[in-house]
Amino acid sequence: MFIHKRICLVFHFVCCLSTFSQSLAHVEMVKVERRPSARTVPLTAELAPFLQTDIEARAPGYVEKVLVDRGSLVHKGQLLVQLSAPEINSQTEASEANLHQAEAEAAQAEAQEAAAESTSAKLQEAAKTPGAVAGNELLQAQKQRDAALALVDSRKAAIRTAKERLQASRAMESYLRVIAPFDGMITDRFVHPGMLIDGGHTPMLKLQQVAHLRLIVPVPETYTGSIVKGTSAVFHVPAHPGKSYSAKVARIPDALDQQSRVMMVELDVYNKDGSLAPGMYPTVDWPVGAGENLLFVPSTSVVTTTERTFVIASVNGRAHWVDVRKGPVSGESVSVRGQIAAGQEVVKRASDEIREGTPLK
Repeated sequence: MFIHKRICLVFHFVCCLSTFSQSLAHVEMVKVERRPSARTVPLTAELAPFLQTDIEARAPGYVEKVLVDRGSLVHKGQLLVQLSAPEINSQTEASEANLHQAEAEAAQAEAQEAAAESTSAKLQEAAKTPGAVAGNELLQAQKQRDAALALVDSRKAAIRTAKERLQASRAMESYLRVIAPFDGMITDRFVHPGMLIDGGHTPMLKLQQVAHLRLIVPVPETYTGSIVKGTSAVFHVPAHPGKSYSAKVARIPDALDQQSRVMMVELDVYNKDGSLAPGMYPTVDWPVGAGENLLFVPSTSVVTTTERTFVIASVNGRAHWVDVRKGPVSGESVSVRGQIAAGQEVVKRASDEIREGTPLK
């Protein structure tokens, strides 16, 4: 008798606890939406660097240092390769010496011009007294002054020429420092210290901008009418199965390739995590228009167990499990089919812990 009473008390306690837990089912509800599904077709595209170039020397010389290698991330203006060319350094030193000599000769010419100017002025002052200075002597002094002025102009012109030659020589010397023209990654290297480089003909490095990529999509003529600048497209790469990336249409050429009859549309991809690489061939879910109208709920509203897939709807304020079949995914929503209607409320974050008939608050 005593044992029977204990069992009854435990059963009563469990029932009360179950009722108490059901009364605490505080949930967030959302409405089922009806909207057209985006229809897409798979297109094979190619990832390319937004900027790329072969780094070449602008002046011939021997490779003294290579400061980067394949895989190095570099910044604009960073020194990549140091060349050595003694003849260019000698030219710079000779140009500096020529400039100093021209400046010295110009200073000497200015001194001679000042002396000639002073002599001419004194003779002109003395010529005011009749018979003090012969006319021929005064004329010679003026000619000497004019010649001194011409010599000064010539020396100044020589200085300008010497400065231009020195500037050109220093510019040539600066070409021995090979720097990065933009931010990016060194993807190939062709030189080593000691090699002789013929300026402008031998690539030393390959630089590609990998943080910003071009997604080049060959769009068939059939689908070119639906291309809109700024439209987003989802793509996948074999290197990261199950992961989706997004890009926006940035450049539309408005011209078809004469042979393949496709339009090479470019999308901008920002590769912040470095998981993408130039040369990859992604599959793009290319949007081609709207499909049929479907019912959408948040992905968190759909519960999948070993026995069934369902959403939890609110019927007279209580939980009601509604079996559904999942369809296409659109962002954070998923389309569903079942005994459910647009505008009906379902639990936003559902789980099988919310049992059938539980009061929803």
